[in-house]
This record gives sequence, C-alpha cells and structure tokens, in this order.
Amino acid sequence: MSRIIATFLFVGYLKPASGTWGSLAAIPLIWALHQLGGPWLLAAGIVVAFVAGLWATREMTADMENEDPSEIVIDEVVGQAIAILPVSIGAAGVGVDVLALWPGWVAGFLLFRLFDIWKPWLVGWADRRGGAMGVMGDDVIAGIFAAIGVLVLAALSHAVLMA
Repeated sequence: MSRIIATFLFVGYLKPASGTWGSLAAIPLIWALHQLGGPWLLAAGIVVAFVAGLWATREMTADMENEDPSEIVIDEVVGQAIAILPVSIGAAGVGVDVLALWPGWVAGFLLFRLFDIWKPWLVGWADRRGGAMGVMGDDVIAGIFAAIGVLVLAALSHAVLMA
C-alpha cells in the first residue's frame, strides 16, 4: 500500500521527469475534488494526501539509502494541489466553472514545477532536512510559493483587464 500511495498509483515510475508526471497526474484528481466538493474538499484532500504521503514515504524509504527516490511523487501531488487551491477558491467565489480559470491552472502548474526544481530559499531548506518530512515539506513550500504566484498573476491580470 505504501508503494501505491508514494508513487501515486505507480505514476512515479514514468520516466523521464517522474516529478512532472506526478504533477500532471494530480490535475484530474484536483479537478474531481473541486467538482465534488469545491475548495473545502480539495483542502481536505491535500491534508489527507500529505498525511498518507508522509506515512508512505517513511515506509517506502525505510530500507533505502536514498531518502528521496524519484519514483516517490505523492509530494508532487500535494504541492500541485496547493498551487491550484487559489484557482478552486476563486472559481467557487465567483460561481464559475473551475476550468474557465484555465490560465490559473497553467500558471499553478508551471510555477510549482519551477519552484520544485529550482528549490529557492525555504524550499531548498526543507529539501535538505531529509527524511519523509523533507521529501513532503519541500513540495508543500513550493506549492505555497506557486499559490502566491498564482494570486499575484491573477491580481495583475484583473488589474490589466479592469484598466
């Protein structure tokens, strides 16, 4: 079970760029959670995936030398969902289909991948922490940075459109 969760139904074994595959595979799940229960269910899903991912990562890496093998992508699923959460909140807030805010999805995906790969500041700090919390934590922080970026880009976009 830990392998199924940690690799997000074995998506983590797709090569190259398993992290990007994990982020892409998260998109339909994020959409489904939003459709079924809006931002509240998406937020709950993030918490559940984080806790399950922390457990699965600990279990899967217990006998491994590498604490962060590339096939573990549940961390990308969590980070990607955090990056898209503002889009879900925005769509629910104005009562539009979440897919109508597609630029936010694109921005969230690209910003999350940028921060996850680049690992600036707190993202790199969490990554260097090691262990399951480091594996999960750097993607949570990258997701938060990406979510802030999505909000900034949305504000700029609306400022330009309203001018």
